[in-house]
Parts: sequence; structure tokens; C-alpha cells
Amino acid sequence: MRSERYIPYVLILPSVLFLLFLFAWPLLEALLLSVRGSGGQWTLENFQRMAADLYFKDAVKYTLLLTVVIVPLQVVMALGMAMLLGGISKGRDLFLYVWTIPLGISDLAAGIVWLAIFTERGYLNSFLQGIGVIQQPQLWLSYETPWMIFLAVVAAEVWRATAIVFVILVAGLQLIPKEYGEAAEVFGARPWQRFWKVTLPLLMPSLQVALILRTILALEVFAVVVALGGRNLPVLAGEAYYWYNAYQNPGVAAAYAVIILGISVVATILYLRLMRSKQEGAA
Repeated sequence: MRSERYIPYVLILPSVLFLLFLFAWPLLEALLLSVRGSGGQWTLENFQRMAADLYFKDAVKYTLLLTVVIVPLQVVMALGMAMLLGGISKGRDLFLYVWTIPLGISDLAAGIVWLAIFTERGYLNSFLQGIGVIQQPQLWLSYETPWMIFLAVVAAEVWRATAIVFVILVAGLQLIPKEYGEAAEVFGARPWQRFWKVTLPLLMPSLQVALILRTILALEVFAVVVALGGRNLPVLAGEAYYWYNAYQNPGVAAAYAVIILGISVVATILYLRLMRSKQEGAA
């Protein structure tokens, strides 16, 4: 009997070791790298060079704007898709499989797909020329059109990653007992009232997980941006890459990584505080 007490600890040991060696240790290394100079002394020089970088302000601006625009769009779309799926009786699995196909597409591949749409000889120019809207191909993705690159990245990210939110919300809806909705219907609640008063509050834990996951991933957006705009649309993760590889300066790259980590932690704490359930609040 005594040996059985240790079984749970033995079972979680691989996960703990995995987190320690592949997450905690690299995280500690990045933090130390960002606050140490070339001679090993403690310094804020890396953060000062990062703040003075020509691309820093634009990287912060576009990273936050992408997060603010992409995440709400994905949550609203995924919630609508999940609710529609719940009302389908025949062919439900087919819709589920089709809507989750983008889950198998990598960031870079998604960027290349959308690049084929917006290039000078891409599908968008061909379509607009075909219907007579433009007379000659337009250069949509250039340094002179950062907001067009921004919209292209938003479209690519929404297309690629909405399926992640969708799967989380479908799983959350499956956990809500049907009796709650049926009881509300008996008392005369309309569909919108059942959704707003019953489904949405019970779905809040799943929404919380989806928002935290997608916000962190949106703050780390990189491959799609590189494929569609390169450095014409600077983002924080992209600047970390350029400082590490092009400039051979791991200290400033680590400073960029710490900034992403800090914003992610703040966003996660806000979600946990603002979306906690009444039971959690009472406890």
C-alpha cells in the first residue's frame, strides 16, 4: 500500500522533467542572457539597444495590433462555427473535419499560400483584372503598403489558426449538459437568451483557455509575417530572429524574447482575473 502512494509522483515525473529541461531551463538562460553583457557583468545594455533599435516601436505596435485584431476575430468566428456545428444533425463529422484542415498547415506554408494570392501575378490581381476593376496588376505587398501587408497577415492567421479555437470551443460545448438548455427552453427562454444566459457562462472556462492560447501564439507570430512582408511589417518575434541571426547579437535577441514573455504573462493574468468564474471568485 505504501508503494502506491508514490505512483502519482512517478507518473508525473516525465512531464516535470520535460518542463524543466525544455521550458524552464531555456527560459532561465534567455533571462540571464538579456541582462548580462559581453563580459558577463549585470547590465541593461541589451534592453537599451533594443529600445533604440529603428524597428522596435513598429515591432511593438504591429505585434499588439495583430493580437488585438486577430484574437477577437478568431474567437467570434470559432464560437459561431461551434454553435452552428452543434445544431447540425447529419454530416456533422464532415463539417468538423473540413473546418479543422488548417490545423495541419504550418505557419510558413500558410504564409506562402496567401502570398500566392497577393503577389503581382497572384490570384487577387487576376480576379480584379478579370472583372475589370483594375487595368494592370497592382503591387499589394511592398514597403509602401504596410497596412495591406497587415491585412494579408490578419487574413492568413485567421484562416490558419481559427481551427485551434474552434476545436477548444467544440470540446467545451460537449461538456455542457443538455438539461440546462432544455430547462431554460421550458421556462420560455428564447435561443439568444439560452445562449447568453446558459451556454456562454458555462463555456467561459473553454473561452479562457482559447483566449490565453491564441493570444500567446499571436504575440509570437513570425513565419506568416516573414512570408508575406519580410521586414516591411516588423514584429517582436521577427526582430528577435534578425538580431540573433543577422546581427549575431544573442543578448538583444533575448531582450526581445523577454518582452514577448512579459506581455504574454500580463495578458494571461488579465484573462485569469477578468474571466474567472463566480465559484473561483467566491473561493
